[in-house]
Amino acid sequence: MIPMRCQQLDPERIKENNSIKENYLKQDMYVPAGNWFIATSLIIGLILNFLPLQGDLLISRPDFVALAITYWNVNHPYKLGMSMAFGMGLMVDVGNAGILGQHALAYCVIFYLTLIFGRRLRLFSLLKQAPQIGFFLLIMQIVIILIALSNGSALPGWGYFLATVTGTLLWAPASFLMTLLLKPKPDSNAL
Repeated sequence: MIPMRCQQLDPERIKENNSIKENYLKQDMYVPAGNWFIATSLIIGLILNFLPLQGDLLISRPDFVALAITYWNVNHPYKLGMSMAFGMGLMVDVGNAGILGQHALAYCVIFYLTLIFGRRLRLFSLLKQAPQIGFFLLIMQIVIILIALSNGSALPGWGYFLATVTGTLLWAPASFLMTLLLKPKPDSNAL
């Protein structure tokens, strides 16, 4: 066995290490998300959920509060608590005049899933995150359906899951916009 100091350095390995260092240095720095910014995004999501839409627009409207909760839990874990997700779910239930607690439980489920898989999700680009987020949104909608069915509601058609598709498609642009808002503004006094 040749001692480590006597081995030849592999040029490919040196290139790989240099590219890792360059990529690390090129990463964007973000301003830490303040509580006001998180609260504002959740309120905007709540307002978008309560917009009076009809027909196909109502069926295809994604759950903006769930997207906001998912974004904050994936990108800034531990800034939002499960109690906040539960409270937002209660607000959605009251606003929709639905079964009290169904969205609260569904938001807690999606919060838990993104808390568990958040570290893995952060390794992927936004486009590769979208199918996984879509799966979480699908589980959330299944929880809502199961609660409604247990209370005697009729089974909704397949169109009910159109909101999952639009939420999945909206994940990348919404996440990009939120991240863009967290980038620091260039300082004109800096060198």
